[in-house]
Amino acid sequence: MGRVSEERTTEQARTPVRESRTLYERVGGEPVFRALVHRFYQGVARDPLLRPLYPEEDLGPAEERLTLFLMQYWGGPTTYSDTRGHPRLRMRHAPFRVDALARDRWLHHMREAVEEARLEPEDERELWEYLARAAQFMVNAE
Repeated sequence: MGRVSEERTTEQARTPVRESRTLYERVGGEPVFRALVHRFYQGVARDPLLRPLYPEEDLGPAEERLTLFLMQYWGGPTTYSDTRGHPRLRMRHAPFRVDALARDRWLHHMREAVEEARLEPEDERELWEYLARAAQFMVNAE
């Protein structure tokens, strides 16, 4: 009986720790998000459909903005909002034609980046579900 109690106590002790940690902390923080977004933009740079949606010649500023946004969204520093204000994702993307094909290409490159990050399955699922919803939310053209 003592062993069962010890196992439950150990399991109970682990559960609140996981729940109290943000996804940002669980996956490894800034280095993981920077690598994820960098890998994503490597795909975007070579994509003839998506690349024209980024008017800047250098994708570095777009990469930095997405990195800061994702870090903040998942519980990291608030640098994105501190420097850019409220995310206003649809408003910021409104000037660009985002149709289902663009969404799918964006998700393709993001899927490759997420898989390369080799996150824990539960964290990967949580991240991916958000990314898929966010991509759908950006669609503004048929």
